[in-house]
Amino acid sequence: MADLMKLQIINPERKFYEGNASMVEMTTTEGEIGVYGGHIPMTAIVAPGILKIHEENEIKEAALISGFVEILPDKIVVMAEVVEWPDEIDKNRAEEARIRAERRIKDQNGEIDIMRAETALKKALVRLSLTK
Repeated sequence: MADLMKLQIINPERKFYEGNASMVEMTTTEGEIGVYGGHIPMTAIVAPGILKIHEENEIKEAALISGFVEILPDKIVVMAEVVEWPDEIDKNRAEEARIRAERRIKDQNGEIDIMRAETALKKALVRLSLTK
């Protein structure tokens, strides 16, 4: 078994998660990363994606939408602007956001910021992927 490292995930409203993990996976602006204990120190900007927390006997998943991560050899701190457990996601709201974003991308009438619409679509798809 891999060495455990401390993981802390905080957002403006609460301490989202605090515990030990053998591995943490997330999406950053540079791509998907997986971090084990002993990783070289680094920081990264979070991009919309699924956060996977590998605990001793299970893998927990959450929608990690935005924020920053600081990685140290024995600790990871995620300062999340938006992070949600699957049971906290409003499926109907996420579906409406997906439809709205797809419509904006399809229409492209010059008044819509396409990059913003694509980001909204990514966020909605991440949330929907975790709902049943």
